[in-house]
Amino acid sequence: MPTQDHILVVDDDAEIRALLREYLQKQGYRVTAVADGKALRATVETSRPDVIVLDLMLPGEDGLSLCRGLRAHSDVPIIMLTARGEETDRIVGLEMGADDYLAKPFSPRELLARIKSVLRRTRSLPGNLAPETLSAFRFAGWTLDVATRNLTAPDGVVVPLSGTEFRLLRIFLAHPNRVLTRDQLIDLMISRDAATFDRAIDVQVSRLRQRLREDAREPAIIKTVRSQGYVLAAHVDIVS
Repeated sequence: MPTQDHILVVDDDAEIRALLREYLQKQGYRVTAVADGKALRATVETSRPDVIVLDLMLPGEDGLSLCRGLRAHSDVPIIMLTARGEETDRIVGLEMGADDYLAKPFSPRELLARIKSVLRRTRSLPGNLAPETLSAFRFAGWTLDVATRNLTAPDGVVVPLSGTEFRLLRIFLAHPNRVLTRDQLIDLMISRDAATFDRAIDVQVSRLRQRLREDAREPAIIKTVRSQGYVLAAHVDIVS
């Protein structure tokens, strides 16, 4: 018997918790549904979920804060739910490290599609992206610490990265000296339903180059391959 994927639903609305628990269980998932951050942390500590469905508006510690805290030590996929559908909220959620974003009201069927997409995308990542197998990447004098998400420059200065910048750099480092198309980068980073980013990969690459102190006209680390995409042109050492 294949192991059931474990979905953790975090929402303070009891009706939504009950609805999603029943629906996702019927789809073959093991579901834990809790109401707040304290219960979320207890569940993550005792049984690692495969996907967390996290409401933005929670009593006490909100979803953004919880997402940021989870990302400090875990790469478990996070789908953020919110009653607010503004573009700014979606961008902030993704920047904090959420993998996808779904505005309320939504249908359970739509959430199921997002869960399947996130699981498929996460499991398509190469094995050397798994946090259990590495602690840092070293490249061109730079060091990316996977656990703390700190990027350290050759001169020792720690350069802050947003959640999106971290994921993008990590993908490049897992595929050194290989051309990645814009579509491949989008598929690895976020759901295609997050349309805000569909045409913004160039902007994200530009921001990452700034963090790496690249010359915008002649970047040395992340190079543009005309009509194809981008390539990280550097030797990468993986520190276990």
